Amino acid sequence: MRLVSGIQPSGNITLGNYLGAIKQYIKLQEELKEAEIFIFIADLHALTVPQERQALQKSIKSLAALYLASGLERDRVNLFIQSEIPAHSQLGYIMESTVYVPELQRMTQYKDKIAKQKEGIKASLLTYPALMAADILLYNADLVPIGDDQKQHLELTRTLAERFNNTYGNTFVVPKGYFPKTGARIMSLTEPTKKMSKSEENPKGTIYLLDPINQSKNKIRSAVTDSDTKIYYDKKNKPGISNLLDIYSALKGSSIKELEKQYQNSSYRELKEDLANLLEVVITPIQEKYFQIINSKELTETLNIGKERASLIASRTIAKVYRKLGILR
Repeated sequence: MRLVSGIQPSGNITLGNYLGAIKQYIKLQEELKEAEIFIFIADLHALTVPQERQALQKSIKSLAALYLASGLERDRVNLFIQSEIPAHSQLGYIMESTVYVPELQRMTQYKDKIAKQKEGIKASLLTYPALMAADILLYNADLVPIGDDQKQHLELTRTLAERFNNTYGNTFVVPKGYFPKTGARIMSLTEPTKKMSKSEENPKGTIYLLDPINQSKNKIRSAVTDSDTKIYYDKKNKPGISNLLDIYSALKGSSIKELEKQYQNSSYRELKEDLANLLEVVITPIQEKYFQIINSKELTETLNIGKERASLIASRTIAKVYRKLGILR
């Protein structure tokens, strides 16, 4: 079994990124002992919007260090940078030649982004799902960890794999999604009906993994709730409290029902204070290890080893694809 996933290095990593993606990778590397895991820094995807060169380089390095600081084991995971494997771009173009324009235009994230960005829209903003499909298919992934907002992209990947297989013969594994039970979609602390985002306009709405811990705790304490006094899970009527329970559940590993029972006679203030303290317990060791790793030989060696293994698999896949297409001499 093979598992593949990646995350963009644009901006600072949020608590939502950690709980919805990175923490799930840690869990999977423990559960799927026989699986080969490929985790990559999706720097090419970051280019759909303008990037400052030095800031992007710093973000790539920082993200890799955070993966390791969070608990990814170099002996279990192939960690590498997307752009260092040319086959990603090569297969990305093949996928662009497999997908239809209306399929790309139907992508919800594309619609959302062009609604906000009226001018200077890059073609890659439309076509990046084709590259995303290539990222997965390149390694014949059986399993792809995804959040609710990525279901559409995985379905497109499956469609393209099946279309290519039907046209040129069996080539790609058609991947399945892995959906985390908790923490898949952490919402803003100030607008709990919206996803916690790196580009949050209100800085109090997002917790960044490398924020000073007291600053993060204060964001939990000031999180939007409601005028009720009861603590229970109700996404529609109590989005703020439900979001705090989601965060609590994902950090601690307790079920929502267990937390509802634990806090049935507690105040919002007590819930927030306990959550703030739990956040400190979880995040502080990650931050400490991050600053040990960020400029170490360990980080460089880990990325080199991951690149070597990824290059081997990717080069075999792209050669197979080219032979199927008839474009190799």
